[in-house]
Amino acid sequence: QVQLIESGGGVVQLGGSLRLSCAASGRALSSTPMAWFRQASGKEREFVAGSAWSRGDAKYADSVKGRFALSRDSAKNTIDLQMNNLKPEDTAVYYCAAKHGSEWAYWGQGTQVTVSS
Repeated sequence: QVQLIESGGGVVQLGGSLRLSCAASGRALSSTPMAWFRQASGKEREFVAGSAWSRGDAKYADSVKGRFALSRDSAKNTIDLQMNNLKPEDTAVYYCAAKHGSEWAYWGQGTQVTVSS
């Protein structure tokens, strides 16, 4: 069983930055595909960024490429999402997720990010 806890959300002005962190317990993340998703009010949940780690690459949604960056701290068993140049359309609840097999089986409780203009 994996438990994921997100932190770092908040309110930021247009063009500002936030860093989200996802702390995992129950299993080491070193070989587990991890991702960040987000869900804006009235919209479906969407993929933001993720990595299989073992292949060493990260994938990003087109809407965040060049602005968001994913990183992992194996010692702390965390994955972070650095978000720069934030826009109002980035406002959403952000969720950390971990795969089990082919399913995104584990989810955090979410953290709210609000970008004001």
